[in-house]
Amino acid sequence: MSKQGFTTRQVHADRLLNHPEHGAIHTGTTNSVLFAFEDVQGLIDVFQGKQAGHVYSRSSSGSVVALQTMLSELESGIGGVCFATGMAAISSTFLSLLKAGDHIIVSQYLFGNTRCLMDTLCDLGIQISFADVTSVEEVKAVYQPNTRMVFTETVANPVTQVADVRAIGQFCAEKNVLFILDNTMTPPPLFSAQETGASLVVTSLTKYVSGHGNVLGGVVVDLGNYDWQSYPNISDGYKVADTTQWGLTQIKKKGLRDMGATLAPGSAHAIATGLETLALRMARNCHNAMELATFLHNHPKVAHVYYPGLADHPQHFIARDILDNGYGAILSLDLAEDIDVREFLNALALVISATHLGDNRTLALPVASTIFFENGPQERAKMGISEGMIRLSIGIEDTQDLIADFAQALDQFGN
Repeated sequence: MSKQGFTTRQVHADRLLNHPEHGAIHTGTTNSVLFAFEDVQGLIDVFQGKQAGHVYSRSSSGSVVALQTMLSELESGIGGVCFATGMAAISSTFLSLLKAGDHIIVSQYLFGNTRCLMDTLCDLGIQISFADVTSVEEVKAVYQPNTRMVFTETVANPVTQVADVRAIGQFCAEKNVLFILDNTMTPPPLFSAQETGASLVVTSLTKYVSGHGNVLGGVVVDLGNYDWQSYPNISDGYKVADTTQWGLTQIKKKGLRDMGATLAPGSAHAIATGLETLALRMARNCHNAMELATFLHNHPKVAHVYYPGLADHPQHFIARDILDNGYGAILSLDLAEDIDVREFLNALALVISATHLGDNRTLALPVASTIFFENGPQERAKMGISEGMIRLSIGIEDTQDLIADFAQALDQFGN
């Protein structure tokens, strides 16, 4: 399959990778909590990891394993673990791999929920340094002998700062620390985390991968770039024969089995079918975002547009280097000072005021008073978030209809 194009591989992934029964093109939904064994030795062997199989659907099911196989193929990885949400994937990965006294370096531009998780990790005795990930020198400056990992989003939400992922990946390789990328905003085929040397990639499947705003899910994929034999926090009981699987085994056992944020089989099926059109949807999302960003950038009633595809974006050249098929579909803007943000959003007729991103529909919300309200004005300012910022998640509508909606809304506010 690797010689074929991305969309071809994804459309046929379930059929060719998982071989569904009875000639089906989708893996069936496994609606069973328990799994029976005619020979009890089989049950024992699966429990002890001596053979593959399912014993209890909190830990695994056929539907979820099929999705994991497809997502690993998507990222050119060596395996993956799915969770009930993207935040579950992130938190379970951290809590599985870190111990009190460890130090991690994370982006200072993290999305609100992930940023709040960092406070929880601090409460558990994990040391955290926040860094400006647009510069590898800023990451190097906070490195410590007990640093275990570097974590960043590829493109930040909502101000769209672009991490210098190639340079960070090289630095992590030199220091032999884990490099974990949240690739929710720029899934393949936009960006290849594999090529940056990243160790693990986490993704909220709720967003672009499923695309339709009807299911929650998350995944962590091991890209095969890290030697787990050198990681000090792997428990002896999880050091399986295949050393490349040590990290995922510990995440499965501690993060999924013990913490229990299991992806339901029905959700796995919905995500798998949404995945088939990912490349087509992302192409339209990105096209619309670029066209709308250009329109807003040139509009006199818009003070600033934050979008990596614009030439004046601070990390435009990094984005141009790492992104292959578009600059993503998230953009933010500041309106002219005399325009009330709430009145403007209410004036939009087509665009939906809602929290979410990666949907087929274009969404908008006021950032400071919603998703980053808990962070407070000082922390928002450090992240580059203005008090009047609007975040847009661009959908797949007809381009001119989107532009017309923003034009009519802006026309309602003076000359």
